[in-house]
Amino acid sequence: MTELVLPNDTNTLNNLMGGRMMHLMDIAAAIAAQKHSNRIVVTASVDNVSFRDAIRLGSVVTLQAQVTRAFSSSMEVHIDVWAEDIPSGTKMKTNEAFFTFVAVDQSGRPIDVPEAVPETADEIALYEGALRRRQLRLVLAGRMKPSDASELKALFEIT
Repeated sequence: MTELVLPNDTNTLNNLMGGRMMHLMDIAAAIAAQKHSNRIVVTASVDNVSFRDAIRLGSVVTLQAQVTRAFSSSMEVHIDVWAEDIPSGTKMKTNEAFFTFVAVDQSGRPIDVPEAVPETADEIALYEGALRRRQLRLVLAGRMKPSDASELKALFEIT
């Protein structure tokens, strides 16, 4: 997804507002999840949002979103954001995040989604880390006991 940063999108320093960036990220991630599942999707969580560099007025913003792993009805989506200053010819990665979406039926009930199959080395690395990130999200949300988070225990070699 590509957007141009216009005056209405910026703060008083002429930088893209963080809330507007998160809005764009949510849309790009939702499209990726919807295309993967062919279902209606709703945002379940957002984590690991990083704001590395300011994005200036007039920049072209490109968001790349991909489903990293699918569970029963949920999908983790990774997003990279690039800002390009066309006149100067510079392009830099400015943001990154993980979103979780749940596929739902017409009544809003969770519905199963197809498996995500990683192909490249980068996709495999994101896929393999997705279960740890999911367990951490569930523990932090109080929906999983830390003692049941097997992937987190293995990460810290806790017995």
